[in-house]
Amino acid sequence: MSVRSIYAAVLLAGSSIFAPAEVAQAQNVEASSPMPALFASEFEMSRDLVDEVMADGIIVPVPKDPGGGYTHEQHKLNFRVMYLAGDLYRITGDEKYRDFVRDMLIEYAEMYPTLGDHPARANQNVGRLFWQVLNDAMWLVHSIQAYESIRDTITDEQRDLIDNQLFRKAAHFMSVDSKRTFNLIHNHATWATAGVGMTGYVLGDQHLVDIALKGSDKTGETGFLRQTELLFSPDGYYAEGPYYQRFALLPFMVFANAINANEPEREIFQHRDGILLKALRTTIELSYAGQFFPFNDALKEKGLKTAELYEGIAVAYAETRDPGLLSIAEWQGRTVLSEAGMLVASDLAAGKAKPFPFKSMLLRDGPEGKQGAVAIMRTPSPDGESMHGQALVTKNSSQGMGHGHFDKLSWQFYDNGYEVVTDYGAARFLNIEAKEGGRYLPENESWAKQTIAHNTLVVDEQSNFNGDVKLASAHAPTQDAYVQREGLQLSSGSIDTAFADVAMTRTMALVEMPGSEHPVVVDLLRAASDGEHQYDLPLHYMGQIMRVGFELESFTDTRPVLGKDNGYQHIWVDAQGAPTSSGNAFITWLLDDRFYTARWVPQEGAEAILAESGANDASFNLRREPMLLQRVRIAGGTSFVTLLEPHGKFDGSAERTTLSDSLVASVNHDRVDGADIITITMKNGAHRTLAISHNPDDAASHSVIVDETEYRWTGFAAVIGTEGDK
Repeated sequence: MSVRSIYAAVLLAGSSIFAPAEVAQAQNVEASSPMPALFASEFEMSRDLVDEVMADGIIVPVPKDPGGGYTHEQHKLNFRVMYLAGDLYRITGDEKYRDFVRDMLIEYAEMYPTLGDHPARANQNVGRLFWQVLNDAMWLVHSIQAYESIRDTITDEQRDLIDNQLFRKAAHFMSVDSKRTFNLIHNHATWATAGVGMTGYVLGDQHLVDIALKGSDKTGETGFLRQTELLFSPDGYYAEGPYYQRFALLPFMVFANAINANEPEREIFQHRDGILLKALRTTIELSYAGQFFPFNDALKEKGLKTAELYEGIAVAYAETRDPGLLSIAEWQGRTVLSEAGMLVASDLAAGKAKPFPFKSMLLRDGPEGKQGAVAIMRTPSPDGESMHGQALVTKNSSQGMGHGHFDKLSWQFYDNGYEVVTDYGAARFLNIEAKEGGRYLPENESWAKQTIAHNTLVVDEQSNFNGDVKLASAHAPTQDAYVQREGLQLSSGSIDTAFADVAMTRTMALVEMPGSEHPVVVDLLRAASDGEHQYDLPLHYMGQIMRVGFELESFTDTRPVLGKDNGYQHIWVDAQGAPTSSGNAFITWLLDDRFYTARWVPQEGAEAILAESGANDASFNLRREPMLLQRVRIAGGTSFVTLLEPHGKFDGSAERTTLSDSLVASVNHDRVDGADIITITMKNGAHRTLAISHNPDDAASHSVIVDETEYRWTGFAAVIGTEGDK
């Protein structure tokens, strides 16, 4: 089929709310032009799926099952296939697709008025077709788009039935019966308002549009517009983290596109300094090797190859013509069957794509950017490829509402295409019925959300804010510094409310080292307190231990459990020891073909514990993942200094190993006049000193003396080379 017939059909299929109908443009497209490859593959894939489902007939079961169950999955399939069938009807004009959407919607229209609360309800946010109202909202967003594709081509009687017995009732359920969800500032409400608003546009009902945009009372205190103002920071960071940012982007972008088509005078894509387009780019930036940073209740399977971003990339590219977005679409290998999707495919085929410029950045959190921040510090891989180099991520952000985790001042590290220092994410197997119907598992509360499950400080085996979400939501860290200098990238944050008697400051840096191919991570965590406490600092990592620098007591006959609650009940203890200096305080592990050594400055009386998650997990709900735990009991506060060093290479096929041992000889830490001086000495004799003043004034000069050596620098922090550099 030619470009003209497809492109024209997309544009000429009635008064689309999702793309302006530019008939003249469509008529001028050459009929002989081939369909762009990306659009063609999407078209074939969609047609194959829809034809396969159509062959089974119309199946609209009475709702019964929770997530993952038969009726749940069938209704999900129905709205997705209806959505695609509507697109195929616009593109091909083949009435079988129109008839399929029509007949499916008639079945729903006859059943919907008979439904009450879903029988598998799990909370007060109950749906009709699904166990929770969120899924009903997703059904509405997709189904109303399918209906818009065919509405002008069916009989008045059919239109009256579907309008009034299905979509008006669904919109009423969403906005009135589920008013509590509809008026939230939350991703569930984003889906709900988008569904109701688009229903209003399709049915010509301005009341539905207005309540979707401005909330049930039309004051603007809630509703879609207010969500764009409160859920995103000025930098486009979404309060719940990238996993939910990705999920919310589809209704944000699709409804915005509908608003733009129907009420362009609202200038929705310019609203709040272009926040929706900014959020789309930020979502991409919050990923590594195509996978999202797993903040909060995130499932690690989710990344840039997701339906929400296929749609979002297309809409954003149509608005911006940003060539970097084309490279993401090319990497995804997907687009959508819309005018915007056609534009992406055509410009990609024309060679207009440029690599997306993944870069280091600071993303403020909170509506006004005053609730901490997320810092992303990147270095490209040796071949210059920015998607698989290094990424050090510090999470000094807000709680993230109910999906937030108790992980103040935590961090993650990515290198060589892998997650090296890890975050657990959520304890959930989405839509797998055997695992609590696909819902969040009990271990999400008992492990995944607890502070010990993250790479940050735990005091007296208690989680931040004693695990109180309401209290946690009232307090956020302060982002104290973000430094980009030659040879140094650094982020520093602090919080004094996560624990009742302890103030924390954490400074993390990527430091380039002489004689090392890869920068090293330096982690300085200071805890200040007047009382005596047990301080635990976990490091969750991926890989197989190759070497341990200190003597271990290993538990091979019995495997102790580290504690009784707050996540400690889920930790098996494998071994423990007491290193005496940074020369022997290290472990080295192998991940794929690269070695990593974590080395630290041990404190007097401290011990190191090698452990693994999975204890007290009778249902096998948790992944078994290793961790290193530094532990010290001390009065008056303490400092942890840790170095993470990538090094060497393992080539299994060639049976060759190089530089499997650390290149670092020692790490020293001194605190002088309020400044922290961390000196890394390489085995080749070279030194690098990270000097941290903790003074945010970039112009301020500093000077301290350590062991008769004077260190001078300006600003918050700097890397200083000393005698012996090679």
